Amino acid sequence: MSEPIVIHLPYCPPWEWGQFHEHFALRLLPGVEALEQERYSRNFRLAEVRGWFSVRPLPERDALELTLSASAAGVREPLAAHVRKMFDLDTEPQTLLRHFAQDDAIGPLIAAKPSLRLPAAFDPFEQAVRAIINQQVSIKAAVTITRRLVERLGEPQHDPAMPMLDRLFPTPEAIASATLDAIGMPAKRLAALQRFAASVAQGALELHVEDGADALVARLCELPGIGPWTAQYIALRGFGEADAFPAADLGLLKAPTWGPDGIGAKALAKRADAWRPWRAYAAIHLWRNYAGR
Repeated sequence: MSEPIVIHLPYCPPWEWGQFHEHFALRLLPGVEALEQERYSRNFRLAEVRGWFSVRPLPERDALELTLSASAAGVREPLAAHVRKMFDLDTEPQTLLRHFAQDDAIGPLIAAKPSLRLPAAFDPFEQAVRAIINQQVSIKAAVTITRRLVERLGEPQHDPAMPMLDRLFPTPEAIASATLDAIGMPAKRLAALQRFAASVAQGALELHVEDGADALVARLCELPGIGPWTAQYIALRGFGEADAFPAADLGLLKAPTWGPDGIGAKALAKRADAWRPWRAYAAIHLWRNYAGR
């Protein structure tokens, strides 16, 4: 049996493992993902390759240790790039500090917590499915429904080296063609989810940001049941797009930094123009402010 592959992924400090642990703990899909105090693991499908990877922090080296299944040898470079984006290892905190230094709302938040980064998904399709399910429900409720989806439609994938991982996230084809009437979603939202999956499966929807986040948002908003909030959130979490900004998000509008009355969506969108091209980082800090942390 071939040995796993170990790669070190350096980052520019400060960078905080605790932020990512908290992020994944709230959204974990057992079987696809596993989370320990100092390790995150998941099964993956990349091109035609299937396997698993595991990440743990090496704070004394300002790096993450990435361990790949032997099956991933042929995709180690693109897989490492995916993981770098997932854990936002290429952002320079000093750039954000300088950019927001004069902003009286975001500047103090970033100065108080310069280690915050932009957690992103490994698989943009998976994140898009999560975002559609998450419309008008809590994260906890959305995770419950997404877990049901994984249990019903996820393909088995076992490796004795990772016994806690036993399946892959469902494919677009599987979601598009499944009967999901009793999964716990309103009929219109379920129809939107399956239309989205069918569009991806058939190649009618190009799920990438090679032509920019705005173009992706426009493509997504052409689908019934997907509006600007969902599309921007997919760009932000699915691709780690630094300038994505779901301006109508309740947490952004009600963050304490705006005072007891919050701020309106139009006013926030206008104010956020000054934060380009780093609006997603403003969102991360506003969400943390809203959560009282």
